[in-house]
Amino acid sequence: MKRSFSSLDSQEALHVAIFIEERNAELYHRFAELFVEFRDAESLEIASVFWEMAVEEKNHSSILQGKYMEEYGGSRCVLTEEDLVEWIEVPKLDDGDVFAATGEGRTTNVRDRALQVALKAELSAQHYYSGLVENTEEGPLRRLYRELAEMEDGHVAYIQRKLVPHPTNDKKAN
Repeated sequence: MKRSFSSLDSQEALHVAIFIEERNAELYHRFAELFVEFRDAESLEIASVFWEMAVEEKNHSSILQGKYMEEYGGSRCVLTEEDLVEWIEVPKLDDGDVFAATGEGRTTNVRDRALQVALKAELSAQHYYSGLVENTEEGPLRRLYRELAEMEDGHVAYIQRKLVPHPTNDKKAN
């Protein structure tokens, strides 16, 4: 029987958070490999963004795994994402997200469109975990949700920093 994320105990929630981070790291890695195949400068730049996101997700997975070991040692949890009603933070690449040509009505470069794909997923997860914080009584589970929401805040901030335009030589002219 499928369960809601909000029905999980703290061990199950932490376990699920770990495999979400690992799954997303793998997805971002696959996206990077996809763009490397095109071998042009713009595609390589997009691949670089996705590799950075994969590393970011993997780092968070490692942090969460450490927390799991501290809290639960080698105790196993067999819950999988397929056991859940909700899907949390799945980065998706649609043709129009990255592949659409820059042109009329489209001023965002391909790199930034790739970052927008990641930002959309991270904002969704941030919103989800923040909602769980608000709807969970004070205690260990709420603290875990707050920590997960803060990690997602970090993901969002990381991507938003990447979206900030690079300084130009125009400032030197002043």
